[in-house]
Amino acid sequence: MISKNTFAILILSILLAFGCQQNSPVAEQTVQKFERISYNNPDLVVDLGVGLWAWPLPMDYDEDGDYDLLVSCKDVPFNGIYFFENTSGEAFPIFEKPVRISEAVKNIQISFVEGKPRILQPGQELVDFKSSFDTKPKSLFPGDTFDKLHNKIRFNQWKYVDYENDGDLDIIVGIQDGEDYGWDNAFNEEGVWTNGPLHGYVYLIENINGTYELKGKILADDKPIDVYGAPSPNFDDFDNDGDLDIICGEFIDKFTWFENIGTRENPQYAKGKYLSNDSGIIKMDLEMIVPVSLDWDKDGDIDLIVGDEDGRVAFMENSGIIKDQMPIFESPRYFQQKAENLKFGALVTPFSTDWDDDGDEDLICGNSAGYIGFIENMDGSEDPRWAPPIYLKAEGEIIRIQAGENGSIQGPCESKWGYTTLSVADWNNDGLKDIIVNSIWGKLVWYENIGTSGAPKLAKEQALAFDGISEKPDWYWWDPEENTLVSQWRTTPIAFDWNQDNLMDLIMLDYDGYLSFYERAKVDGKLVLKAPKRIFHSDQASFSSKNDVVDSLPGNLRLNERKYGSSGRRKLAFGDWDNDEDQDIILNGINAVYFENTGIKNDKVQMKFRGELSNQKLAGHTTSPTLVDWDKNGKLDLLLGAEDGHFYYLKKE
Repeated sequence: MISKNTFAILILSILLAFGCQQNSPVAEQTVQKFERISYNNPDLVVDLGVGLWAWPLPMDYDEDGDYDLLVSCKDVPFNGIYFFENTSGEAFPIFEKPVRISEAVKNIQISFVEGKPRILQPGQELVDFKSSFDTKPKSLFPGDTFDKLHNKIRFNQWKYVDYENDGDLDIIVGIQDGEDYGWDNAFNEEGVWTNGPLHGYVYLIENINGTYELKGKILADDKPIDVYGAPSPNFDDFDNDGDLDIICGEFIDKFTWFENIGTRENPQYAKGKYLSNDSGIIKMDLEMIVPVSLDWDKDGDIDLIVGDEDGRVAFMENSGIIKDQMPIFESPRYFQQKAENLKFGALVTPFSTDWDDDGDEDLICGNSAGYIGFIENMDGSEDPRWAPPIYLKAEGEIIRIQAGENGSIQGPCESKWGYTTLSVADWNNDGLKDIIVNSIWGKLVWYENIGTSGAPKLAKEQALAFDGISEKPDWYWWDPEENTLVSQWRTTPIAFDWNQDNLMDLIMLDYDGYLSFYERAKVDGKLVLKAPKRIFHSDQASFSSKNDVVDSLPGNLRLNERKYGSSGRRKLAFGDWDNDEDQDIILNGINAVYFENTGIKNDKVQMKFRGELSNQKLAGHTTSPTLVDWDKNGKLDLLLGAEDGHFYYLKKE
């Protein structure tokens, strides 16, 4: 019998092949496959991680007496449940490389009943999970119950707990309701979010004589528990006083503690407080966190194992100290693994360049968290050996661009995302490589290299100077500062000497989504960036950001015609892909899309749409291309950053 996964791949391949036959003269190229890049560095240890979004399932999977990690990752292309083996038996081990053991399970949660792991998904227990995974579901309660109570559910988390200590298993459900939030374009002119917050409720489904009954929302301080989305509720005796308390996560990065001020049999919960320690409120590095409670280090108190959005998993140790009636946890420590797949966070955006001037191609990358990283090519071979990513600093501080409360058009729940995307070039003509960056804000900035050749050092962030009035998308609540440049969010700024006059120009989407040329010039001895020109033309000119549909009407090349949160999002690379000595375009798609430069007509650069380069699905949200020549044969190959944080290589045949 054909598996669900094989069947899905077969159907996807048929659909993609049909689409390429309809739209692309290079449909024959769809047989090419991208290869995931490894560190090729056997002794290296790096942060443990799956792809986009980690749902941890800590358990003794191999039954050797210590805790291993299973991590479910629902997104593409690194979909699956992965087994990270603990071979040392230590509380903070170096885990083995991940082994894929199953397809991912959405909203999967682990509970411990008499010390044994029990696995639930909405409405069902997954019986004999270690051997059968999701193939033996046992129905518990109608799984669509909460769809009738809430309109925009993103998290639906079910766990077992003996809530009132009567010897049977009740069910706790965490629900994220996004109806009040709405998600997109709700800032007023002062940058205040006018929709409501995300809601994170916790429900009790009580076991009454073997029949489950929905009892409603659990209260704290006589009000329904309502954290900021993604509640991930954990019921355990965190303060070692004999009853069950609650610790919830949230959509962003904090943990809320609800003390049981009643009894084990009749729980009552105090008003929630954020977990904190001597360093302040405890926060994860990113957001969309998923905590799980258990005594991980087997020292008699209940710890937290926490998944993060970028696929990493952290250990938060319970110190055993109680202060102000709250357990004190240590700050998160991200688990480590033996290095396998090259990775930099999530939604990684690589740019290939010889950053350290040693004769080989390194990678400078952005990611969803807003960092900028340097990944050193250690040997310059055709199959490079890579160093672990290093966060770049400016003026001695790690660079991290974040949305904050009002920098994302999709609202304050995205406060810790930055979506940095970049290119590297000698922007000020001083012989050193600088970094030009766009982000979640859509504000163009650059970091000047004030070091020396082979020893780069970055100055503080500067706005990209612009000799003109910067137009902005209609939905930006803020106005650009004078003589600065903005674009749509999350789209690559390509610093490139397009007209070959030895001055670095800029090519990117303008405020309305058209691919535009910003010419550099010298005026009174100063470098200035001129107003954009829409010099790129295509016979299929409008390219949607969501479904990559190309309109057949000719015109100026518009790479995104959508608004608000669907705007921008275009990742670009320029290079001579077809070896005819002009500059073609590679941009994000299901994997990567190719526009061929066919010459100049009526002062317009003619770009012919040639379709996807492969039928391999690498994008749920996006990919990000950069061109490389690792084999030094003078022909460009393609490296894609994917949303799983990994890198995928296509050697051109």
